[in-house]
Amino acid sequence: MTMMLCDHAQVAEGKLFISGGGWSVTGPMPSPSAVALKIEVPWNQANTPIKFVLELVDQDGKAVQQQGPLGLQPLRIEGQVEVGRPPGLAPGTPLDVPLAIGVGPLPLMPGKRYTWRLTLDGQTEEGWQLSFSVRGQPGGGRAAD
Repeated sequence: MTMMLCDHAQVAEGKLFISGGGWSVTGPMPSPSAVALKIEVPWNQANTPIKFVLELVDQDGKAVQQQGPLGLQPLRIEGQVEVGRPPGLAPGTPLDVPLAIGVGPLPLMPGKRYTWRLTLDGQTEEGWQLSFSVRGQPGGGRAAD
């Protein structure tokens, strides 16, 4: 699994195209961003749907809420991927699934730290998260450590 925060990401022809990637500090003004993922699916899980959940939590581990049609709701992106085995691929070769998840400007609190957490089929690992800080307002503080 590979994850990266970036300004913009898209998938074309089975590849990730990333712009402004590799940051961990943003703001303080809201701006669009993306999470770029490369999921390595084991050979024996080809042609099997894999459910993913990407959620944003604050520095205390609480879900970040955003205004939705039903009021405040956790910022949670859910979906499903499935990959088949291409002809001629050597048995046992992991299968790559590139995924680009764009996120609009989020009104996050300056001077705070946040984490995107990924879950695949209900499972997660320590490396499946991306943490970032939001800069403090100019002249009014700094980003949290």
